Amino acid sequence: MPQGLVGESIVPAYRDTKAPRCQNGQRRQAIVQAILADVFQGRLRAGEHLVTQELAERFGVSHTPIREALIALAGIGIIDLLPNRGARVRRVTPHEVREVCQVRRALECEATRSACGRVDLAELHALADDLRRMIARRPRSGPRFIEEARSVDSRLHDLIAESCGNTYLAQEIARLKTLFRAFRDVAWQRDEARNDFHRLAEEAHEHLAIVEALLAGDSKVASKAMARHIRSGARYWSRALPVAGDKVTG
Repeated sequence: MPQGLVGESIVPAYRDTKAPRCQNGQRRQAIVQAILADVFQGRLRAGEHLVTQELAERFGVSHTPIREALIALAGIGIIDLLPNRGARVRRVTPHEVREVCQVRRALECEATRSACGRVDLAELHALADDLRRMIARRPRSGPRFIEEARSVDSRLHDLIAESCGNTYLAQEIARLKTLFRAFRDVAWQRDEARNDFHRLAEEAHEHLAIVEALLAGDSKVASKAMARHIRSGARYWSRALPVAGDKVTG
């Protein structure tokens, strides 16, 4: 990686966020997640340059994990690496969000179809029980419900990818899931600010439909349920994300 991976400025107010004390890939992943959150929550704007030295100071790490994180972010289309001019935040449009979701649908529907009959039944039953409890009690406490929904969402999608029997498919889903979850989290934070948990309730029903189809061993129904879930999420994410890097308003 050339030494030119430097720019001119980064928002000073966000240098105090430290990466967790973890090693190698985990440390890089933590940095990627933090920068994604800054982009999708409007703290880093489209066109802004990222400075390797300032990022290293912010996260308390050497230049190496910063460069690795920037390469990963470029690989998922969030920043541009410009020869001799550094890293620059890309403009993410609603159209691009829909395109990302189209790719996600292709990958995860195939993973769901392939995972049917392979997934651990005990884990599926545990997910089904958790989802039914969430649906029955409806959200009353915002942050607690969001944390529970986030955990169930991640468990289900990770379980399907891990059980699909195709290493390359699972790896591609893993490569993009940080991006998917950054979209998800900023949308849910927007809901929390508005005290509106409608979409979370919808997602619980969508997730339960996927789980019940997998428990029934019906790969076609499970794949269709996953497609509905991702199409619904695409419409939601497109509306919820800040446009052109503008700051999120409460």
